Amino acid sequence: MCPGSRSPPSVFRVSATAVLATLFHPLPGATRDLEIPDRFADPFTVGPGPLGRLAAGALMHELDAGFLASLLHGPGGGKMFGVLVVRRRDGALGYLRAFSGTLGGRWQVEGFAPPVHDESARAAIEPAGEREVTRLWQAAQALVPEGARDAEASLHVQHEAALAMLNAQHAESAAGRRQVNAADLPTQRLLRRAARRDRSERRRLQAEHIAQLAALRPEARAGRRLQALHRLRRIVCRALMRQIHDTYTLVNARGERRSLRSFWAPGAPPAGAGECAGPKLLMAAHAEGWQPVELAEFWWGAPPPGGGRRSGQFYPACTRNCGPLLPFLLQGVLLAEGTPFRPPVVLSELTIVHEDEDLIVVDKPVGLLSVPARDEAITDSVEARLAQRLPAVRPKVVHRLDMDTSGLLVACKGLEAYRRLQVAFTKRQVEKRYIAWVDGVVSGEQGRIELALRVDLDDRPRQIHDAVHGRNAVSDWRVTERGEARTRLELHQITGRTHQLRVHAAHAQGLGAPIVGDRLYGTPADRLYLHAEALAFAHPRTGARIAFHRPAPF
Repeated sequence: MCPGSRSPPSVFRVSATAVLATLFHPLPGATRDLEIPDRFADPFTVGPGPLGRLAAGALMHELDAGFLASLLHGPGGGKMFGVLVVRRRDGALGYLRAFSGTLGGRWQVEGFAPPVHDESARAAIEPAGEREVTRLWQAAQALVPEGARDAEASLHVQHEAALAMLNAQHAESAAGRRQVNAADLPTQRLLRRAARRDRSERRRLQAEHIAQLAALRPEARAGRRLQALHRLRRIVCRALMRQIHDTYTLVNARGERRSLRSFWAPGAPPAGAGECAGPKLLMAAHAEGWQPVELAEFWWGAPPPGGGRRSGQFYPACTRNCGPLLPFLLQGVLLAEGTPFRPPVVLSELTIVHEDEDLIVVDKPVGLLSVPARDEAITDSVEARLAQRLPAVRPKVVHRLDMDTSGLLVACKGLEAYRRLQVAFTKRQVEKRYIAWVDGVVSGEQGRIELALRVDLDDRPRQIHDAVHGRNAVSDWRVTERGEARTRLELHQITGRTHQLRVHAAHAQGLGAPIVGDRLYGTPADRLYLHAEALAFAHPRTGARIAFHRPAPF
Protein backbone atom coordinates (compact mmCIF):
# COMPACT_ATOMS: atom_id res chain seq x y z
CA MET A 1 0.00 0.00 0.00
CA CYS A 2 1.14 3.55 -0.66
CA PRO A 3 1.90 5.75 2.36
CA GLY A 4 -1.23 7.71 3.15
CA SER A 5 -3.45 5.70 0.81
CA ARG A 6 -6.43 3.62 1.82
CA SER A 7 -7.72 0.22 0.94
CA PRO A 8 -10.30 0.53 -1.88
CA PRO A 9 -13.52 1.42 -0.03
CA SER A 10 -16.75 -0.46 -0.45
CA VAL A 11 -18.63 2.49 -1.93
CA PHE A 12 -22.24 2.89 -0.87
CA ARG A 13 -23.69 3.77 -4.23
CA VAL A 14 -26.63 6.14 -4.16
CA SER A 15 -27.74 8.45 -6.92
CA ALA A 16 -26.82 12.13 -6.82
CA THR A 17 -30.53 12.95 -6.74
CA ALA A 18 -31.05 10.80 -3.65
CA VAL A 19 -28.08 12.38 -1.88
CA LEU A 20 -29.25 15.94 -2.57
CA ALA A 21 -32.80 15.10 -1.58
CA THR A 22 -31.65 14.08 1.89
CA LEU A 23 -28.82 16.61 2.30
CA PHE A 24 -30.86 19.43 3.89
CA HIS A 25 -32.11 18.69 7.41
CA PRO A 26 -34.49 21.06 9.22
CA LEU A 27 -33.24 22.35 12.55
CA PRO A 28 -35.05 20.61 15.44
CA GLY A 29 -37.36 22.65 17.65
CA ALA A 30 -38.07 26.36 17.58
CA THR A 31 -35.24 28.66 16.54
CA ARG A 32 -37.09 31.97 16.96
CA ASP A 33 -35.25 32.79 20.21
CA LEU A 34 -31.82 31.84 18.88
CA GLU A 35 -29.51 34.51 17.51
CA ILE A 36 -28.79 33.95 13.83
CA PRO A 37 -25.34 35.30 12.94
CA ASP A 38 -25.16 37.47 9.85
CA ARG A 39 -21.50 36.65 9.29
CA PHE A 40 -19.67 33.30 9.17
CA ALA A 41 -17.30 32.78 12.10
CA ASP A 42 -13.66 31.75 11.81
CA PRO A 43 -13.62 27.91 11.51
CA PHE A 44 -10.23 27.66 13.23
CA THR A 45 -11.61 28.72 16.62
CA VAL A 46 -13.29 26.51 19.21
CA GLY A 47 -16.91 27.05 20.17
CA PRO A 48 -19.85 26.95 17.77
CA GLY A 49 -22.85 29.13 18.53
CA PRO A 50 -26.33 27.97 19.61
CA LEU A 51 -27.43 27.04 16.07
CA GLY A 52 -24.36 24.88 15.47
CA ARG A 53 -24.77 23.17 18.83
CA LEU A 54 -28.44 22.54 18.14
CA ALA A 55 -27.67 20.90 14.79
CA ALA A 56 -24.77 18.92 16.25
CA GLY A 57 -26.96 17.67 19.10
CA ALA A 58 -29.53 16.39 16.61
CA LEU A 59 -26.83 14.47 14.70
CA MET A 60 -25.34 13.05 17.91
CA HIS A 61 -28.75 11.72 18.90
CA GLU A 62 -29.18 10.10 15.47
CA LEU A 63 -25.74 8.51 15.54
CA ASP A 64 -26.42 6.83 18.86
CA ALA A 65 -29.90 5.72 17.80
CA GLY A 66 -28.85 4.22 14.45
CA PHE A 67 -26.93 1.21 13.19
CA LEU A 68 -23.62 3.10 13.47
CA ALA A 69 -23.70 3.25 17.27
CA SER A 70 -21.91 -0.08 17.80
CA LEU A 71 -19.31 0.77 15.14
CA LEU A 72 -18.55 4.24 16.48
CA HIS A 73 -18.36 3.23 20.12
CA GLY A 74 -16.27 0.12 19.48
CA PRO A 75 -12.48 0.23 20.04
CA GLY A 76 -10.95 2.84 17.73
CA GLY A 77 -14.30 3.44 16.04
CA GLY A 78 -14.78 7.13 16.87
CA LYS A 79 -14.78 9.74 14.11
CA MET A 80 -14.92 13.47 13.45
CA PHE A 81 -18.30 14.71 12.25
CA GLY A 82 -19.43 18.15 11.19
CA VAL A 83 -22.64 20.10 10.71
CA LEU A 84 -23.08 23.26 8.70
CA VAL A 85 -26.11 25.44 9.38
CA VAL A 86 -27.28 26.95 6.08
CA ARG A 87 -29.98 29.25 4.80
CA ARG A 88 -31.71 28.07 1.62
CA ARG A 89 -32.73 30.41 -1.16
CA ASP A 90 -36.31 30.36 0.17
CA GLY A 91 -35.01 31.58 3.56
CA ALA A 92 -35.47 28.27 5.38
CA LEU A 93 -32.83 27.38 7.97
CA GLY A 94 -31.45 23.87 8.14
CA TYR A 95 -28.19 22.02 8.37
CA LEU A 96 -25.93 19.70 6.37
CA ARG A 97 -24.01 16.76 7.84
CA ALA A 98 -20.62 15.25 6.98
CA PHE A 99 -17.99 12.87 8.33
CA SER A 100 -14.24 12.86 7.86
CA GLY A 101 -12.80 10.26 5.48
CA THR A 102 -15.06 7.23 5.14
CA LEU A 103 -17.89 5.99 7.32
CA GLY A 104 -18.16 2.23 7.66
CA GLY A 105 -15.80 1.92 4.66
CA ARG A 106 -18.05 4.13 2.52
CA TRP A 107 -17.18 7.43 0.90
CA GLN A 108 -20.81 8.30 0.35
CA VAL A 109 -23.69 7.71 2.74
CA GLU A 110 -27.22 8.93 2.19
CA GLY A 111 -28.03 12.00 4.24
CA PHE A 112 -24.37 13.12 4.44
CA ALA A 113 -22.44 15.50 2.19
CA PRO A 114 -20.64 13.67 -0.65
CA PRO A 115 -16.83 13.51 -0.86
CA VAL A 116 -14.86 16.32 -2.47
CA HIS A 117 -13.18 14.04 -5.00
CA ASP A 118 -14.74 12.79 -8.24
CA GLU A 119 -15.71 9.31 -7.15
CA SER A 120 -16.00 7.79 -10.62
CA ALA A 121 -12.59 9.19 -11.63
CA ARG A 122 -11.00 7.87 -8.45
CA ALA A 123 -12.64 4.48 -8.92
CA ALA A 124 -11.12 4.30 -12.42
CA ILE A 125 -7.61 5.06 -11.12
CA GLU A 126 -7.28 3.46 -7.73
CA PRO A 127 -7.84 -0.28 -8.35
CA ALA A 128 -5.27 -0.56 -11.17
CA GLY A 129 -2.74 1.49 -9.21
CA GLU A 130 -3.24 -0.58 -6.10
CA ARG A 131 -2.81 -3.78 -8.11
CA GLU A 132 0.54 -2.54 -9.45
CA VAL A 133 1.69 -1.53 -5.97
CA THR A 134 0.63 -4.94 -4.64
CA ARG A 135 2.48 -6.70 -7.49
CA LEU A 136 5.71 -4.83 -6.68
CA TRP A 137 5.25 -5.54 -2.98
CA GLN A 138 4.77 -9.26 -3.63
CA ALA A 139 7.81 -9.35 -5.92
CA ALA A 140 9.88 -7.72 -3.19
CA GLN A 141 8.52 -10.09 -0.56
CA ALA A 142 9.50 -13.08 -2.72
CA LEU A 143 13.15 -12.03 -2.42
CA VAL A 144 13.04 -11.95 1.36
CA PRO A 145 13.59 -15.21 3.26
CA GLU A 146 10.31 -16.41 4.75
CA GLY A 147 11.39 -15.90 8.32
CA ALA A 148 12.60 -12.34 7.69
CA ARG A 149 9.46 -10.93 6.04
CA ASP A 150 7.63 -10.04 9.19
CA ALA A 151 10.82 -8.67 10.70
CA GLU A 152 11.47 -6.46 7.65
CA ALA A 153 7.89 -5.15 7.55
CA SER A 154 8.11 -4.33 11.25
CA LEU A 155 11.49 -2.69 10.71
CA HIS A 156 10.14 -0.42 7.96
CA VAL A 157 7.20 0.66 10.12
CA GLN A 158 9.46 1.36 13.08
CA HIS A 159 11.91 3.32 10.94
CA GLU A 160 9.24 5.49 9.28
CA ALA A 161 7.68 6.30 12.64
CA ALA A 162 11.07 6.97 14.27
CA LEU A 163 12.07 9.23 11.39
CA ALA A 164 8.78 11.15 11.57
CA MET A 165 9.24 11.63 15.29
CA LEU A 166 12.85 12.73 14.88
CA ASN A 167 11.89 15.23 12.17
CA ALA A 168 9.16 16.65 14.42
CA GLN A 169 11.57 16.99 17.36
CA HIS A 170 14.20 18.65 15.17
CA ALA A 171 11.59 21.07 13.81
CA GLU A 172 10.64 22.05 17.36
CA SER A 173 14.33 22.49 18.25
CA ALA A 174 14.91 24.63 15.17
CA ALA A 175 11.93 26.82 16.08
CA GLY A 176 13.40 27.33 19.54
CA ARG A 177 16.79 28.25 18.08
CA ARG A 178 15.22 30.91 15.88
CA GLN A 179 13.90 32.67 18.99
CA VAL A 180 17.35 33.23 20.52
CA ASN A 181 18.79 36.72 20.25
CA ALA A 182 21.31 36.84 17.37
CA ALA A 183 23.60 39.03 19.49
CA ASP A 184 23.94 36.30 22.13
CA LEU A 185 27.05 34.81 20.52
CA PRO A 186 27.90 32.16 23.19
CA THR A 187 24.36 30.77 23.04
CA GLN A 188 24.39 30.96 19.24
CA ARG A 189 27.54 28.81 19.15
CA LEU A 190 25.87 26.24 21.40
CA LEU A 191 22.80 26.22 19.20
CA ARG A 192 24.85 25.74 16.02
CA ARG A 193 26.44 22.70 17.64
CA ALA A 194 22.95 21.47 18.54
CA ALA A 195 21.88 21.85 14.90
CA ARG A 196 24.88 19.81 13.78
CA ARG A 197 23.99 17.15 16.35
CA ASP A 198 20.46 17.03 14.92
CA ARG A 199 21.81 16.41 11.41
CA SER A 200 24.21 13.75 12.68
CA GLU A 201 21.40 12.08 14.62
CA ARG A 202 19.32 11.84 11.43
CA ARG A 203 22.25 10.35 9.47
CA ARG A 204 22.87 7.81 12.24
CA LEU A 205 19.22 6.77 12.17
CA GLN A 206 19.34 6.24 8.40
CA ALA A 207 22.61 4.30 8.62
CA GLU A 208 21.23 2.16 11.44
CA HIS A 209 18.16 1.30 9.35
CA ILE A 210 20.30 0.33 6.34
CA ALA A 211 22.48 -1.86 8.54
CA GLN A 212 19.45 -3.55 10.11
CA LEU A 213 17.98 -4.26 6.67
CA ALA A 214 21.30 -5.63 5.45
CA ALA A 215 21.35 -8.06 8.35
CA LEU A 216 18.05 -9.48 7.10
CA ARG A 217 19.36 -9.91 3.55
CA PRO A 218 22.33 -12.27 3.46
CA GLU A 219 22.55 -12.36 -0.33
CA ALA A 220 23.88 -9.06 -1.73
CA ARG A 221 22.47 -9.54 -5.22
CA ALA A 222 18.96 -10.23 -3.92
CA GLY A 223 19.35 -7.29 -1.57
CA ARG A 224 20.14 -4.89 -4.43
CA ARG A 225 17.14 -6.10 -6.41
CA LEU A 226 14.98 -5.73 -3.32
CA GLN A 227 16.12 -2.13 -2.88
CA ALA A 228 15.35 -1.42 -6.54
CA LEU A 229 11.85 -2.88 -6.17
CA HIS A 230 11.21 -0.76 -3.09
CA ARG A 231 12.38 2.38 -4.93
CA LEU A 232 10.12 1.54 -7.88
CA ARG A 233 7.20 0.94 -5.54
CA ARG A 234 7.71 4.36 -3.95
CA ILE A 235 7.76 5.97 -7.40
CA VAL A 236 4.54 4.20 -8.39
CA CYS A 237 2.95 5.21 -5.06
CA ARG A 238 3.79 8.86 -5.61
CA ALA A 239 2.45 8.76 -9.18
CA LEU A 240 -0.73 7.04 -7.98
CA MET A 241 -1.28 9.61 -5.23
CA ARG A 242 -0.81 12.44 -7.75
CA GLN A 243 -3.51 10.90 -9.92
CA ILE A 244 -5.82 10.46 -6.93
CA HIS A 245 -5.22 14.02 -5.74
CA ASP A 246 -6.10 15.25 -9.22
CA THR A 247 -9.64 13.90 -8.72
CA TYR A 248 -10.15 16.57 -6.01
CA THR A 249 -11.36 19.98 -7.22
CA LEU A 250 -12.31 22.71 -4.76
CA VAL A 251 -15.03 25.24 -5.69
CA ASN A 252 -15.68 28.33 -3.55
CA ALA A 253 -18.80 30.47 -3.16
CA ARG A 254 -17.77 32.57 -6.18
CA GLY A 255 -17.64 29.51 -8.41
CA GLU A 256 -13.83 29.66 -8.66
CA ARG A 257 -12.11 26.28 -9.00
CA ARG A 258 -8.73 25.01 -7.81
CA SER A 259 -7.13 21.59 -7.79
CA LEU A 260 -6.19 20.09 -4.45
CA ARG A 261 -2.52 19.80 -5.37
CA SER A 262 -2.29 23.51 -6.18
CA PHE A 263 -2.65 24.38 -2.49
CA TRP A 264 0.58 22.53 -1.59
CA ALA A 265 2.55 23.04 -4.81
CA PRO A 266 5.37 22.31 -5.45
CA GLY A 267 5.01 19.73 -2.67
CA ALA A 268 2.31 17.11 -2.27
CA PRO A 269 -0.86 17.32 -0.14
CA PRO A 270 -0.71 15.48 3.19
CA ALA A 271 -2.62 12.24 3.66
CA GLY A 272 -6.30 12.92 4.22
CA ALA A 273 -6.28 16.39 2.65
CA GLY A 274 -9.72 17.27 1.31
CA GLU A 275 -11.41 14.50 3.32
CA CYS A 276 -12.33 16.44 6.47
CA ALA A 277 -15.95 17.33 7.21
CA GLY A 278 -15.49 21.10 6.76
CA PRO A 279 -14.54 21.12 3.05
CA LYS A 280 -17.27 18.57 2.25
CA LEU A 281 -19.92 20.73 3.94
CA LEU A 282 -18.90 23.98 2.29
CA MET A 283 -18.63 22.37 -1.14
CA ALA A 284 -22.14 20.90 -0.76
CA ALA A 285 -23.58 24.26 0.30
CA HIS A 286 -21.91 26.09 -2.60
CA ALA A 287 -23.20 23.51 -5.10
CA GLU A 288 -26.79 24.29 -4.03
CA GLY A 289 -26.33 28.03 -3.66
CA TRP A 290 -27.14 27.87 0.07
CA GLN A 291 -25.66 30.45 2.45
CA PRO A 292 -23.30 29.02 5.11
CA VAL A 293 -24.30 30.31 8.56
CA GLU A 294 -22.41 28.33 11.19
CA LEU A 295 -19.99 25.39 11.25
CA ALA A 296 -19.51 22.93 14.12
CA GLU A 297 -17.15 19.93 14.10
CA PHE A 298 -17.07 17.35 16.88
CA TRP A 299 -15.76 13.92 17.79
CA TRP A 300 -18.25 11.13 18.36
CA GLY A 301 -17.61 7.62 19.64
CA ALA A 302 -14.65 5.86 21.18
CA PRO A 303 -11.51 7.98 21.59
CA PRO A 304 -8.63 7.37 19.17
CA PRO A 305 -5.86 5.12 20.52
CA GLY A 306 -3.59 8.13 21.04
CA GLY A 307 -6.22 10.07 22.98
CA GLY A 308 -6.72 13.78 22.43
CA ARG A 309 -10.38 13.46 21.38
CA ARG A 310 -13.49 13.10 23.55
CA SER A 311 -16.92 12.05 22.39
CA GLY A 312 -19.23 15.05 22.12
CA GLN A 313 -16.40 17.59 22.31
CA PHE A 314 -16.26 20.36 19.68
CA TYR A 315 -12.96 21.05 17.91
CA PRO A 316 -11.75 23.72 15.49
CA ALA A 317 -10.90 22.89 11.89
CA CYS A 318 -7.47 21.26 11.61
CA THR A 319 -4.70 23.50 10.31
CA ARG A 320 -2.64 20.78 8.59
CA ASN A 321 -5.28 19.54 6.14
CA CYS A 322 -7.83 22.37 6.16
CA GLY A 323 -5.60 25.39 6.83
CA PRO A 324 -4.94 26.05 3.10
CA LEU A 325 -8.41 24.93 1.90
CA LEU A 326 -11.02 26.67 4.06
CA PRO A 327 -9.88 30.27 3.38
CA PHE A 328 -10.34 29.57 -0.35
CA LEU A 329 -13.70 27.83 0.12
CA LEU A 330 -14.96 30.78 2.19
CA GLN A 331 -14.15 33.37 -0.46
CA GLY A 332 -17.48 34.90 -1.41
CA VAL A 333 -18.98 34.21 2.05
CA LEU A 334 -19.62 37.17 4.37
CA LEU A 335 -17.12 36.56 7.17
CA ALA A 336 -16.91 37.79 10.72
CA GLU A 337 -13.85 39.77 11.68
CA GLY A 338 -10.83 37.47 11.80
CA THR A 339 -10.78 35.83 15.20
CA PRO A 340 -7.98 33.26 15.12
CA PHE A 341 -6.86 32.27 18.59
CA ARG A 342 -4.59 34.83 20.16
CA PRO A 343 -3.32 34.95 23.73
CA PRO A 344 -5.38 37.38 25.80
CA VAL A 345 -3.78 40.67 26.74
CA VAL A 346 -2.40 40.12 30.24
CA LEU A 347 -2.50 43.45 32.04
CA SER A 348 -1.31 42.22 35.42
CA GLU A 349 2.27 42.89 36.40
CA LEU A 350 4.76 40.03 36.48
CA THR A 351 5.18 39.00 40.13
CA ILE A 352 8.82 38.48 41.11
CA VAL A 353 9.00 35.74 43.74
CA HIS A 354 12.80 35.66 44.07
CA GLU A 355 15.77 37.41 42.49
CA ASP A 356 19.53 37.18 42.96
CA GLU A 357 22.58 37.71 40.76
CA ASP A 358 21.91 34.47 38.84
CA LEU A 359 18.17 33.79 38.95
CA ILE A 360 14.72 35.29 38.71
CA VAL A 361 11.72 33.23 39.81
CA VAL A 362 8.34 34.60 38.74
CA ASP A 363 4.70 33.70 39.27
CA LYS A 364 3.47 33.52 35.66
CA PRO A 365 -0.15 34.64 35.23
CA VAL A 366 -2.53 32.56 33.14
CA GLY A 367 -2.68 33.68 29.51
CA LEU A 368 0.95 34.80 29.27
CA LEU A 369 3.44 32.90 27.11
CA SER A 370 6.68 31.72 28.72
CA VAL A 371 8.83 32.58 25.68
CA PRO A 372 8.17 34.60 22.51
CA ALA A 373 5.79 33.00 20.01
CA ARG A 374 6.60 32.06 16.42
CA ASP A 375 3.88 34.48 15.37
CA GLU A 376 5.69 37.82 15.33
CA ALA A 377 2.39 39.62 15.94
CA ILE A 378 2.40 38.15 19.48
CA THR A 379 5.11 40.00 21.35
CA ASP A 380 4.22 39.53 25.02
CA SER A 381 5.81 36.78 27.12
CA VAL A 382 7.61 36.27 30.42
CA GLU A 383 10.96 36.35 28.66
CA ALA A 384 10.06 39.55 26.77
CA ARG A 385 8.96 41.28 29.98
CA LEU A 386 12.16 40.24 31.77
CA ALA A 387 14.20 41.55 28.83
CA GLN A 388 12.43 44.92 29.15
CA ARG A 389 13.12 44.94 32.88
CA LEU A 390 16.80 43.97 32.52
CA PRO A 391 17.83 44.89 28.93
CA ALA A 392 21.55 44.50 29.64
CA VAL A 393 21.09 40.93 30.91
CA ARG A 394 18.05 39.67 28.98
CA PRO A 395 17.24 36.74 31.34
CA LYS A 396 16.46 33.47 29.59
CA VAL A 397 13.64 31.16 30.73
CA VAL A 398 15.01 27.72 31.63
CA HIS A 399 11.79 25.71 31.39
CA ARG A 400 8.29 26.48 30.16
CA LEU A 401 4.73 26.51 31.35
CA ASP A 402 1.89 26.31 28.86
CA MET A 403 0.34 29.68 28.13
CA ASP A 404 -2.86 28.49 29.83
CA THR A 405 -0.99 27.37 32.98
CA SER A 406 -0.10 29.73 35.82
CA GLY A 407 2.61 29.39 38.43
CA LEU A 408 6.30 29.33 39.20
CA LEU A 409 8.80 29.79 36.39
CA VAL A 410 12.56 30.31 36.64
CA ALA A 411 14.84 32.33 34.35
CA CYS A 412 18.62 32.76 34.43
CA LYS A 413 20.63 35.95 34.03
CA GLY A 414 23.78 34.28 32.78
CA LEU A 415 24.75 31.49 30.40
CA GLU A 416 26.55 29.38 33.01
CA ALA A 417 23.59 29.37 35.40
CA TYR A 418 21.31 28.61 32.45
CA ARG A 419 23.45 25.62 31.41
CA ARG A 420 23.59 24.18 34.94
CA LEU A 421 19.86 24.51 35.52
CA GLN A 422 19.09 22.96 32.14
CA VAL A 423 21.22 19.97 33.14
CA ALA A 424 19.32 19.77 36.44
CA PHE A 425 15.98 19.73 34.61
CA THR A 426 17.28 17.13 32.14
CA LYS A 427 18.49 14.89 34.98
CA ARG A 428 15.18 15.35 36.83
CA GLN A 429 16.88 17.00 39.80
CA VAL A 430 14.22 19.72 39.99
CA GLU A 431 11.10 19.14 42.11
CA LYS A 432 7.85 20.52 40.67
CA ARG A 433 4.38 20.30 42.12
CA TYR A 434 1.16 21.32 40.40
CA ILE A 435 -2.40 21.80 41.60
CA ALA A 436 -5.35 21.08 39.30
CA TRP A 437 -9.09 20.63 39.27
CA VAL A 438 -10.17 17.89 36.89
CA ASP A 439 -13.58 17.49 35.34
CA GLY A 440 -14.82 14.22 36.79
CA VAL A 441 -14.75 11.96 39.83
CA VAL A 442 -11.35 10.26 40.05
CA SER A 443 -11.37 6.77 41.53
CA GLY A 444 -8.64 6.00 44.04
CA GLU A 445 -6.60 8.34 46.17
CA GLN A 446 -3.23 8.38 44.43
CA GLY A 447 -1.30 6.72 41.66
CA ARG A 448 1.17 6.92 38.81
CA ILE A 449 0.43 7.40 35.09
CA GLU A 450 2.89 6.14 32.47
CA LEU A 451 1.72 7.04 28.96
CA ALA A 452 4.31 7.71 26.26
CA LEU A 453 3.58 10.88 24.29
CA ARG A 454 4.39 12.37 20.91
CA VAL A 455 3.18 15.34 18.94
CA ASP A 456 0.10 14.76 16.77
CA LEU A 457 1.71 15.27 13.37
CA ASP A 458 -1.71 16.03 11.87
CA ASP A 459 -2.78 18.53 14.50
CA ARG A 460 0.04 20.41 16.22
CA PRO A 461 0.54 21.36 19.04
CA ARG A 462 -1.79 18.62 20.33
CA GLN A 463 0.00 15.63 21.90
CA ILE A 464 -1.18 12.03 21.73
CA HIS A 465 -0.34 8.76 23.44
CA ASP A 466 1.80 6.43 21.32
CA ALA A 467 3.05 3.35 23.16
CA VAL A 468 5.45 2.41 20.34
CA HIS A 469 6.95 5.68 19.12
CA GLY A 470 6.15 8.15 21.90
CA ARG A 471 8.63 9.48 24.44
CA ASN A 472 8.35 8.10 27.96
CA ALA A 473 6.16 10.30 30.16
CA VAL A 474 5.45 9.68 33.87
CA SER A 475 3.20 11.62 36.25
CA ASP A 476 2.22 11.05 39.88
CA TRP A 477 -1.09 12.21 41.32
CA ARG A 478 -2.83 12.47 44.68
CA VAL A 479 -6.39 13.52 45.49
CA THR A 480 -6.59 16.49 47.88
CA GLU A 481 -10.27 17.42 47.64
CA ARG A 482 -13.46 16.08 46.09
CA GLY A 483 -16.38 18.06 44.74
CA GLU A 484 -19.71 16.92 43.36
CA ALA A 485 -18.44 16.47 39.79
CA ARG A 486 -14.82 17.59 40.07
CA THR A 487 -11.67 16.43 41.83
CA ARG A 488 -8.77 18.54 43.10
CA LEU A 489 -5.36 16.95 42.63
CA GLU A 490 -1.73 17.40 43.48
CA LEU A 491 0.33 16.47 40.40
CA HIS A 492 4.03 15.75 39.97
CA GLN A 493 5.76 15.59 36.59
CA ILE A 494 8.48 12.95 36.79
CA THR A 495 9.30 13.68 33.16
CA GLY A 496 8.68 17.01 31.43
CA ARG A 497 6.91 16.39 28.13
CA THR A 498 4.81 18.97 26.33
CA HIS A 499 1.21 19.01 27.66
CA GLN A 500 2.09 15.95 29.77
CA LEU A 501 -0.23 16.60 32.72
CA ARG A 502 -3.06 17.69 30.43
CA VAL A 503 -2.92 14.52 28.32
CA HIS A 504 -2.39 12.21 31.29
CA ALA A 505 -5.45 13.69 32.98
CA ALA A 506 -7.69 13.53 29.91
CA HIS A 507 -6.66 10.19 28.40
CA ALA A 508 -8.86 7.17 29.12
CA GLN A 509 -5.78 5.20 30.21
CA GLY A 510 -4.79 8.03 32.54
CA LEU A 511 -7.31 9.69 34.84
CA GLY A 512 -10.03 9.88 32.19
CA ALA A 513 -10.88 13.33 33.56
CA PRO A 514 -9.54 16.37 31.65
CA ILE A 515 -8.31 19.38 33.57
CA VAL A 516 -11.11 21.92 33.94
CA GLY A 517 -10.94 24.57 31.25
CA ASP A 518 -8.63 22.62 28.92
CA ARG A 519 -9.48 23.94 25.44
CA LEU A 520 -7.34 21.27 23.72
CA TYR A 521 -8.20 18.10 25.62
CA GLY A 522 -11.39 19.00 27.47
CA THR A 523 -13.94 21.79 27.56
CA PRO A 524 -12.98 25.50 27.48
CA ALA A 525 -13.79 27.58 30.56
CA ASP A 526 -12.71 30.90 32.08
CA ARG A 527 -9.17 29.48 32.47
CA LEU A 528 -7.19 26.25 32.65
CA TYR A 529 -7.31 25.08 36.26
CA LEU A 530 -3.66 24.04 36.41
CA HIS A 531 -1.10 25.89 38.53
CA ALA A 532 2.59 25.22 39.25
CA GLU A 533 2.60 25.91 43.00
CA ALA A 534 5.99 24.60 44.14
CA LEU A 535 9.51 24.52 42.72
CA ALA A 536 12.76 23.35 44.37
CA PHE A 537 16.29 22.84 43.06
CA ALA A 538 19.97 23.32 43.84
CA HIS A 539 21.16 26.87 43.26
CA PRO A 540 23.39 26.82 40.14
CA ARG A 541 26.14 28.87 41.84
CA THR A 542 26.12 27.81 45.51
CA GLY A 543 24.61 24.33 45.27
CA ALA A 544 22.31 25.11 48.22
CA ARG A 545 18.76 23.80 47.89
CA ILE A 546 16.21 26.57 47.39
CA ALA A 547 12.44 26.14 47.33
CA PHE A 548 9.52 28.38 46.35
CA HIS A 549 5.77 28.17 46.85
CA ARG A 550 2.85 30.13 45.36
CA PRO A 551 -0.65 28.87 46.22
CA ALA A 552 -3.09 28.24 43.39
CA PRO A 553 -5.51 31.12 42.75
CA PHE A 554 -8.45 28.69 42.53
